[in-house]
Amino acid sequence: MPKVTYKKAGVDIGFADIFKTTVKSLARRSFKREVLRDIGGFGSFFRFPKEKFKDPVLVSSADGVGTKLKIAILADRHDTIGIDAVAMNVNDILCTGARPLFFLDYIGFSKLKSEVLKDIIKGINDGCIASDCSLIGGETAQMPGMYKPGEYDVAGFCVGAVERSRIIDGSTICEGDVLVGLESNGLHSNGFSLVRKVFSRAELESLSKELLKPTRIYVRPVLSLLQSSLSAHRSAVKGIAHITGGAFYDKIARILPASTNAKIKKGSWIVPKIFRLLQQKGRIEDREMYHTFNMGIGLVLIIAPGASRELFSRLSEYGIKAWVIGEVSRGKKQVEIV
Repeated sequence: MPKVTYKKAGVDIGFADIFKTTVKSLARRSFKREVLRDIGGFGSFFRFPKEKFKDPVLVSSADGVGTKLKIAILADRHDTIGIDAVAMNVNDILCTGARPLFFLDYIGFSKLKSEVLKDIIKGINDGCIASDCSLIGGETAQMPGMYKPGEYDVAGFCVGAVERSRIIDGSTICEGDVLVGLESNGLHSNGFSLVRKVFSRAELESLSKELLKPTRIYVRPVLSLLQSSLSAHRSAVKGIAHITGGAFYDKIARILPASTNAKIKKGSWIVPKIFRLLQQKGRIEDREMYHTFNMGIGLVLIIAPGASRELFSRLSEYGIKAWVIGEVSRGKKQVEIV
C-alpha cells in the first residue's frame, strides 16, 4: 500500500508557506505604526492608539461577500472581491461612528491558482488602505472536498473604535429630520442570488464588469463629516444605515426610534441602469427591489433639517453624490417608500 501524505490528501503545505511570504509583502502596505508584528504568527499584535481617544468603545463586525463570488469565479476576475469583504465590515461599524483600526480575513478553498489568491489578498489590502485600517492577519484554509477546484469563500472581521460620547445609535432621531442618500457603486455585495436567478450564464458573463464593481467604502468622507470642526456636522448626523441585506425596509428601520417612521420618495435620486434592467428582465415588483437591492443608495444618513447643504459640500470634496431622499415622521418604526 502506497504511503499516504497530507499533500496526497489535497493539502499542499509547501504551497501555503510560499504564499504566506507573498501575503506578508502585500499586507505591509496597509500597516500603520500601531501594528507591532508582521503577519504569520499565532496571533496579531496591534497597539491601541489610546492617545487618540478619551473614552473609547470598541466596535466589531464580521461579514462575507456572499454569492457575488459566483460571478467572480464565472468571469475569472478576482481583483475586486477582497475590497467587497473589507467594505461590508468597515461600512457597518461606520454606522456607529467608529473608525476602523484593523482587519483580519478568511479565505477557504480546495484548490486555487496562486494568482487568484494574490488578487484576492491584494483586493483586501486595497480595501484596508481605502479604509485607513491595517490588514494584520487572517486564515487561508485549504480544505479538499469542501469546495470544487477553483471555488472559494471570502469573509472578514474588523475592529474599530469610537468615543463613547460620540456613538451614533439613532436615539436622537425625531420628526422632521431628513434622510440623505449617498450614491452606491452599483449592486455592492447583496442580492446576487436573485441576480443569478434573473440572468442567464451568458448574460452574467457579459455583465460581469458591472456586477463586479466593488462595494463603495464610505469611511473617509463620513468620518470627515463626523470629525469636522463645524459644530453643525457634529450634532447633525443622528443615524447611519448601511443599505445591504434587507435594503431600505430593514436597514433603515433598524435605527429608527419606536415612535417614528421614515418616508422615502422614489425619483429623488438617480437609479442606475443595472437595477432597471434587473427589474424588467425578472419582472420584479418594486417592493421586492427596494427590499433586496440598494437601488443606487449605499449609505443613508439621517440628519437634522437645515444641515444638508454643508453636508453635500463636504461629500462633494470626496466625489460622492448625495440626495435628500426622504424625511422622518411620526409612526411605529416603519419605512414607507412612496
